[in-house]
Amino acid sequence: MDIAERLDLVTRHTTEVVTEEELRTLFEEGDPSAYIGYAPTGEMHIGHFTTMRKLADFLRAGVDVTVLIADLHAHLDDNKSPFDLLDARSAYYETAIEGMIEAAGADPEDVSFVRGTDFQLDEEYTLEMYRMAAETTISRTQRAASEVVRESESPNLGGLIYPLMQTLDVKALDADIAYGGVDQRGIYMLSREILPDHGGESPICLFAPLLSGLAGGKMSASDEASKVNLTDSPDEVDEKIGQAYCPAGEVEENGVLEYLDHLVFPILDVRGESFVVERPEEYGGDLIYESYDEVEADFLSGELHPADLKPAAASAISDAIDPVREHLADEEELLAEAYPEKYGAE
Repeated sequence: MDIAERLDLVTRHTTEVVTEEELRTLFEEGDPSAYIGYAPTGEMHIGHFTTMRKLADFLRAGVDVTVLIADLHAHLDDNKSPFDLLDARSAYYETAIEGMIEAAGADPEDVSFVRGTDFQLDEEYTLEMYRMAAETTISRTQRAASEVVRESESPNLGGLIYPLMQTLDVKALDADIAYGGVDQRGIYMLSREILPDHGGESPICLFAPLLSGLAGGKMSASDEASKVNLTDSPDEVDEKIGQAYCPAGEVEENGVLEYLDHLVFPILDVRGESFVVERPEEYGGDLIYESYDEVEADFLSGELHPADLKPAAASAISDAIDPVREHLADEEELLAEAYPEKYGAE
């Protein structure tokens, strides 16, 4: 695989690369390393899957991948995860992410998993964090974390420490590439700015798009109708997609099409399969697609109607999450420990 092919694998299905020139240079110099961090808060859902799926692309491109289960971050962000649930939620996140990587066609054994508490309490890390805190203004850290950390009129101190620690994570994990959702952009731009003054190098940043919710607009983790959960049954997926916002000929804020673009087609490509829309012969018969662009073109032209698209999309989405669903089905006890309010004994 030449450098152009590796670059294409790593950058496809991203919304921004900072910067492509630096990334090319990195590949010319050898095999880079990348990391993505997730704070173990609420249950993982299909939005996480579309982001995590790209780790399979990284691995195929010869990138060393580390997944940080940022347990301390989960508590620092307005106590989204109570301290006594951090271990259980961290174990659940690792299990779910392993399932997603495998479902995307890669081997989870090729990914390194680490928890924040494995290194974020070390003396060297802590001392550097104090130095960074002394040199960074409150307004700068608030601005950096505004899309990630829960905000209020009187924010907790933990939300200000959060972006500084995330910056130091890049150095501690020796990552050349920082990967995450585009909501992380502010924090990683802060990292590129200040990390060289603290013994590290400015990371190259790759940002994944944030998907629209099934009701239109931004996906909401707290709105069950807004997303597909990794544990949803095929019937539940079918119901959610059937009720989703998907007006004929409209692509903007269309979560159904975005799921196909960023999750279904990349997985079908790995499997060597096509996307099939079943239709009665009287309405033109089945449609077979080899790429998302073909689907979008037919949807815009009116050849593909939402009533035909939705059942096919629901089936394909359900198939995509099925390995993860099965993976988590064997972990009922873990789910109960991580989210006792939902899965615990009554």
